[in-house]
Amino acid sequence: MAIVSIDKEKCIGCGACVDVCPFGALIMADDVAAVNDKCTACGACLDICPVMAISLPESTGGPARDLTAYQGVWVWVEQFRGKARSISWEMMGQGRRLADRRKAALTACVLGHGVEHIAGEAIAYGADRVFHVDHPGLGVYRTSPYAAALVGLVRRYKPEIFLLGASLRGRDLAGSVATELYTGLTADCTGLEIDPESGFLRQTRPAFGGNILATILCPNHRPQMSTVRHRVFEMPHPDSHRQGQIVAVETKLDEERIATSVLNFVQEFTEVNLTEARVIVSGGRGLGNPKGFEMLRELADVLGGTVAASRAAVDAGWIPYEHQVGQTGRTVRPDLYIACGISGAVQHLAGMNTAQVIVAINKDPAAPIFSVADYGITGDLYQIIPALTEQFRKRLRS
Repeated sequence: MAIVSIDKEKCIGCGACVDVCPFGALIMADDVAAVNDKCTACGACLDICPVMAISLPESTGGPARDLTAYQGVWVWVEQFRGKARSISWEMMGQGRRLADRRKAALTACVLGHGVEHIAGEAIAYGADRVFHVDHPGLGVYRTSPYAAALVGLVRRYKPEIFLLGASLRGRDLAGSVATELYTGLTADCTGLEIDPESGFLRQTRPAFGGNILATILCPNHRPQMSTVRHRVFEMPHPDSHRQGQIVAVETKLDEERIATSVLNFVQEFTEVNLTEARVIVSGGRGLGNPKGFEMLRELADVLGGTVAASRAAVDAGWIPYEHQVGQTGRTVRPDLYIACGISGAVQHLAGMNTAQVIVAINKDPAAPIFSVADYGITGDLYQIIPALTEQFRKRLRS
């Protein structure tokens, strides 16, 4: 529904408002200005009109749009070469909880070509309904066709909440979809809950460099959209006996109007896979020099784990960025996280505080890392870590 009001008797058809509107909500029709449903009541057009033909009715304090038609929780299921990414199943688990709180259905959106099996997996992971969009043009991810397909689904079926994983593709896709739908998007959420009074989605994310947690509501636009980092929520266990509805959705893609095409994939293989690691040994500024990571790597090898680092160690050039854990690095959820020489800044804690067991080793007994650690050792890590490595080696061999 249009929000601003245009007095057609006053309008002189100069088009100034059309040029200034940032959302494309104003058009010229029969030589006078007209407004469409893209209007967000931003007010940019009010002062530019030379004859004051545009007005913005005073808000009554309620939602500017009718939101009653928007129902249900949706999750985009990301896949690559026919295999679903685990971050999507984490979103499904949280989506199931939100849908149950709203007493609504959970819908999965599976886009691709020849990926029917993923639709069945989505039901096993908690979906009541799956929109399966199959088209050769969706065989590999490209922003335009994927966004067009999802936008069409949203406009037709009107979900209340839409969740996407904060992967590279998820972040790209979420921004494009939200922009086209003129709705809000909260990125990199660390918490999602239903507000008990309003029923709105409470979207919590770090703000101001991770120094505070902001809770964001989207009261006047739908769907309420969020992206969430990998390993923030626990992955549910699939139930192969669950029943659900798979809806085949046809889509038409005009390849001539799509600006990009995928020529080839060049895949790089690396030994670093922090998001899937069960044991992580992480080092920070307290190591003092890059040679300290050789000691951590020895401990990690004994435990069958992976080496990680804080931002301070990465910024110092001691270890590559792909090892970084924290708000500006990877979010991890291992069974065991051993923090060595890491003070525990809130930005680092945001990436690892969901680990099952946290062990902190630091010479400073007042280091913030001890506040989240299950076990803490105060002392010289160059004495402690080799001793731990030797003891673990003896225990694991016996």
